[in-house]
Amino acid sequence: MELSNLKPKKGARHAKKRLGRGPGSGHGKTAGRGEKGQKSRSGYSGKRGFEGGQMPLHRRIPKRGFTNIFKTDYAVVNVSDLERFDNGATIDETALRAAGLVKGQHDGVKILGDGELSKKLTVTATKFSKSAKEIIEKAGGTCQETE
Repeated sequence: MELSNLKPKKGARHAKKRLGRGPGSGHGKTAGRGEKGQKSRSGYSGKRGFEGGQMPLHRRIPKRGFTNIFKTDYAVVNVSDLERFDNGATIDETALRAAGLVKGQHDGVKILGDGELSKKLTVTATKFSKSAKEIIEKAGGTCQETE
């Protein structure tokens, strides 16, 4: 098999529907648009969410609460997740991303105290919970908070 003779699977590609090409085609005269009405005219494009004048769903459903646009979103990492790093390692956000513990966009990293830690680590993060700080320092490591 070579690039020059690659073909899509049988039935994967369909011929374009040719509208308005005479009565023999099955799509002649009104070209599949029916008789009169707004949808039969050229230039028609339906509004997103429009329900023919009926109160649209997004307006019928009750709205509750609000979203604080100024909230800080922390990537959460448990102390038990830090066990995978080598003894004496320095851990920061880039190391956590490389290990796959932090993904996506966040305003910082917060270390939580769920689990056990047996290695001496230097951890740099935006925030630490009290219990996480205790666990890391009890194992002989240090915690450094960044801004």
